[in-house]
Amino acid sequence: MKKIYTNYIANFRGLSREIWLLALVTFINRAGAMVIPFLSLYLINVEGFTLPQVGWIMSCFGLGSLVGTYIGGKLTDTIGFYKVILASLFMGGVGFVLLQFIDTFYGFCIGIFILTLMADAARPAIYVAADTYSKPGNTTRSITLIRLAINLGFSIGPLVGGLIIAHINYTSLFWIDGMTCIAASLGVFLLLKPKKQKDTKAEKEIIIKEGVPPYLNKLYIMFFLIMVANSLAFVQYFSVMPVYYEKAHFLSEDLIGWLMFINGATIVVFEMPLIAWLDRKKISKTMATFWGIFFLGISFMVLNFTSWSGVLVIAMFLMTLGEMIGFPFSNSLALEMAPKGRKGSYMAFYSMSFSIAHLIGHNGGMNMVNNFGYFNTWNVITIFLLVVACFTIWLYFLLKKSESQKKVT
Repeated sequence: MKKIYTNYIANFRGLSREIWLLALVTFINRAGAMVIPFLSLYLINVEGFTLPQVGWIMSCFGLGSLVGTYIGGKLTDTIGFYKVILASLFMGGVGFVLLQFIDTFYGFCIGIFILTLMADAARPAIYVAADTYSKPGNTTRSITLIRLAINLGFSIGPLVGGLIIAHINYTSLFWIDGMTCIAASLGVFLLLKPKKQKDTKAEKEIIIKEGVPPYLNKLYIMFFLIMVANSLAFVQYFSVMPVYYEKAHFLSEDLIGWLMFINGATIVVFEMPLIAWLDRKKISKTMATFWGIFFLGISFMVLNFTSWSGVLVIAMFLMTLGEMIGFPFSNSLALEMAPKGRKGSYMAFYSMSFSIAHLIGHNGGMNMVNNFGYFNTWNVITIFLLVVACFTIWLYFLLKKSESQKKVT
């Protein structure tokens, strides 16, 4: 046991001080994100909206995320990641506090759009910050630590959020969300010093000669579409799935919080050692992405095996395994494929895959369940993900071929 603990701690060694501070601020911000996992339940149980209406509100969530990540990427390449992160956290905090005072359908559509636009502008900036502050060769582990902080916050946030809903009320969550976002922005300002940017003129010359925008990189477009498809299924765990837990398995909000705690806690304990082990095994980033998609697909498939509520825990573990393997390496692959001076744009494009999934996935999932039921919806998602996994293997061979051609030339 001591050896396991020692090896676990060893996985964190060698990371820069700035990465640790960035992780701390990310944890503070994510621990307060208690509204999001329960947003669909809040809209149904408190505001009285129908499943299709909730789907459209969540589409506005995705649209705001899409616009926010695009603007965030552009701003990261112009004014720098530091200012983007600082402004996004503060304005997002104010937005969470104000959201509780909206009670109409169209008001929620507009409010959610503006809120996610402000909050998700920080996504590409955080990835670029992790890359900038990382020591050479530590990028994947740095991203993994950031994800660890996110998931530690995510494991605590929904758990506490579920208990608050069960014993107090939903509106308390909006205040907590807002205040923790503002606290995180203060943490960035006080603890994290901006790093001097590289010579942008030199970078622009390199871009003109060698780099292409992400939308002109055919292999990156294929990778992007794979991530969109994967994320379309993944986002169901944060909108349709909580409703499924309550309506099909009759779980209360505090039990739903405990179930989501499994996801975050498992990632906190096992992701870093797993990534370090896979790094030592020299696993391809593309194949790691494949396994992530595969396990996510299996997590939906097992839900139809039995009506026993224990299957929810099994599905959550399978989804979490896919998340632990797939996302850190897909993050790293996106950075690896980005030419010099274009990391902000490429990571914004990568982040937009999740935004598009939020735009389409929640709405599509809610309407599929409303029209065809949970059983058929889970079957369709499983088949869809297995097809996407096959395309990921194809991408692996295309990237391998492209790398061989570069070496020859």
